[in-house]
Amino acid sequence: MDPVRNPFAPGAGQRPPELAGRDRELDAFEIVLERVARGRPERSLVLTGLRGVGKTVLLGELRSMAVRAGWGAGKIEARPDADLRRPLSAALHRAIRDLAVRHPDGERVDEVLGVLKAFALRSAPADAKLRDRWQPGIDVPVRTGKADSGDIEIDLVELFTEVATLAADLETGVAILIDEMQDLRADDVSALCAACHELSQSRSPLVVVGAGLPHLPAVLSASKSYSERLFRYARIGQLDRADADFALLAPAEREDATFDVDALDALYERSGGYPYFVQAYGKAAWDAAPRTPICAADVKMAAPEAEAELAVGFFGSRFERATPAEREYLRAMAELADGRDEPVGTSGIAEHLERRASSLSPARDSLLKKGLVFSAQRGQIAFTVPHFGRYLLAQT
Repeated sequence: MDPVRNPFAPGAGQRPPELAGRDRELDAFEIVLERVARGRPERSLVLTGLRGVGKTVLLGELRSMAVRAGWGAGKIEARPDADLRRPLSAALHRAIRDLAVRHPDGERVDEVLGVLKAFALRSAPADAKLRDRWQPGIDVPVRTGKADSGDIEIDLVELFTEVATLAADLETGVAILIDEMQDLRADDVSALCAACHELSQSRSPLVVVGAGLPHLPAVLSASKSYSERLFRYARIGQLDRADADFALLAPAEREDATFDVDALDALYERSGGYPYFVQAYGKAAWDAAPRTPICAADVKMAAPEAEAELAVGFFGSRFERATPAEREYLRAMAELADGRDEPVGTSGIAEHLERRASSLSPARDSLLKKGLVFSAQRGQIAFTVPHFGRYLLAQT
């Protein structure tokens, strides 16, 4: 069928497959927006799940919901070992600009921007040369004395309080959305938890919405023992059959096409209900089909193309980041699990490779840091990427 009209191509369609089946999370966030704006107590939100389940797309939709509700909103992506001040400053700058267009007191807006600028400038050491100092692009004088102590925990509490107060003037709120939250440095995680705790105590209208891998709750808990009371956790997983079918049928029907039942059976079997795979196989099937309805034979013909694309862009790009020792560890995981998406014991990996467990620790720790695996529970390890074990077995 016409590839130009392909509703499964990246960026196509009004509601991408990654958002199918996420009505519960969207409805819950709608309630958060209303409660916080009215001064009611509400926890911040943390979304967890494997790669490819649509966390990033869902996070983007939550940001759009906040903006449509009149909130200030900013989004960042955490990076391993990177300082939080710079990206957070840019996100809050965006959120304040969202509020500034409706705020009646321009001087008050400039005052908060001045505090934000002071916070941002502390991203460079006090003795740094001028050429090494980051300029945040905030065109107001610096307001010293708040959020500029250099202690990220103190500064974040003071900064969030200032920004939340600005939103409260408008009877609205601020949402800070953080993707790949598990990659934040330990002191930044601690500071975020402390700031969320302070804001919840004062019922200030600012919420943090984080998204990350399945072990993110453990990262938060290790930082602050009270973190489980600060956040509402939502596990984002595979789509069930009805939602996976909807993710295929709805966009196709907007283009006056459809899938027959056998095609939907084949697509669900191949994708496992993971939204990224649903989109990849759906796109390939659309391109392979000569006419509507798309049938199982079209899916079978298209599958090699979809799998080749996934092998390069989804699996291969991650596998290439691994060292030879890390690849050996990953293959051992795949062999022990027989390619299934399930955790394996770290002691079993050592036995499988006929190595001492201690000698494998550097490879395991590096894979954890790169986000290729996560610790499902003590003594167990699992892939962060669904179907990764199956991919690895196919390569050997």
